[in-house]
Amino acid sequence: MGCISSKWIEFYGLEVTGYSPVLLSVGRNIGEGWDRTAEDLKQEQDTIEDTARRLCWKKVAEHDDLAIWQKPINHLECVKMKKAHETPVICKSKDPDSAWYRDLEDCITPLPDVTSANDVAGGELLKWPDRAFAVPPRLSRSLVPGINVDRFLEDNELWKQRITHYNRLVTPLRSGRYRNIMDMNAYIGGFAAAMLRYPVWVMNVVLSNSNPDTLGIIYERGLIGTYQDWCEGFSTYPRTYDLIHASGVFTIYQDRCDITSILLEMDRILRPEGSVIFRDTVELLVKIKSITDGMRWKSQIMDHESGPFNPEKILVAVKTYWTGEAINKQP
Repeated sequence: MGCISSKWIEFYGLEVTGYSPVLLSVGRNIGEGWDRTAEDLKQEQDTIEDTARRLCWKKVAEHDDLAIWQKPINHLECVKMKKAHETPVICKSKDPDSAWYRDLEDCITPLPDVTSANDVAGGELLKWPDRAFAVPPRLSRSLVPGINVDRFLEDNELWKQRITHYNRLVTPLRSGRYRNIMDMNAYIGGFAAAMLRYPVWVMNVVLSNSNPDTLGIIYERGLIGTYQDWCEGFSTYPRTYDLIHASGVFTIYQDRCDITSILLEMDRILRPEGSVIFRDTVELLVKIKSITDGMRWKSQIMDHESGPFNPEKILVAVKTYWTGEAINKQP
């Protein structure tokens, strides 16, 4: 569900069209007016309605200056309208999921093909919270290379075990002290789904060069996510997250950019007394620990949940609260 205001109408052609792919089928959009003259409001409302119809949205409710529009479950009627009126313009991109460093296009992102007017494009989704653990439609339809249903179910079980292990390692997790959490390398969202046992929300980060692209799986599970290249800064405020999870991140980036820069960016977005869980090789964790010690983090390397013979280890680090010493100026 999304919300846009009539103020967008000044730029409605590109911005509202670009907004359409963000909504899942049957998502709703809300338009709300301001204290304007009746003539201005009518003109803006007419423009909104014209634009919404060209996006193939349907008005489902209206009260005073508030209207709710619904994105269709498929594009069968939209295609028929295009044949009759030459609008809307359907994007011709070969990869509609591609979204990293892409310019907005003045066209509608096509929904997956269906055979019946009652079919939900892309497949129907279960209600929350069952949706988080159910097989996403794009996996049941074998649309993601290298990831099948069995792999998905195994990943679910794996992360349930790992979260149970984390519960023993990170005390604030079970105490309810942490709320804002990030998974720096989310894959298909198993970590976030397993964290539903706690009163937290998780930002799932899919690496921008990930192959296959798994962000669509995360959204079909009802989770939130975004793309990121960790050689770049993350677009968020300082001290946003209480807990950061970094599984295999430094194996991936150790030859691409300075890992110190990544750790400093993690320090920026982590709250004081927040924690980081690193999963990686012993060699990399020792290197990470030497850097974070210099950042005044307290950390400890621990065994994998399967025992001490697993070459992958876990580093749990806590960002300490400290301030610089005051400088006494000479008179």
